[in-house]
Amino acid sequence: MGGLAVYVDGQPMPEADARAFWQRFSDWMEEHRGDLAGFAAQEGFASVHPGVEDGRPVLHASRTEAQRPYAPVGRGGGSESRHGPPTGASPRAANKPKSRRNRRF
Repeated sequence: MGGLAVYVDGQPMPEADARAFWQRFSDWMEEHRGDLAGFAAQEGFASVHPGVEDGRPVLHASRTEAQRPYAPVGRGGGSESRHGPPTGASPRAANKPKSRRNRRF
């Protein structure tokens, strides 16, 4: 999990703690797709927001910032490619082919 970062209210988390936090985040999201608020509460935060900075995945945890709804981080990579579209996404997004191989022309 090299290159992953976690910021708590703007301050970087130590690397070993950040790796463990990311592992808990990944495990949580596998079981509770799109439930950022639940993960934040479990960890004692008001919110957790995933993002990408300088090409590396980051999590921004905050004790005061409100949780925003889940949204995929970026094109062709983020959580949507692993978990499917977020809860509440349009049915059209759920039926989108995953690769060119699945398309029929």
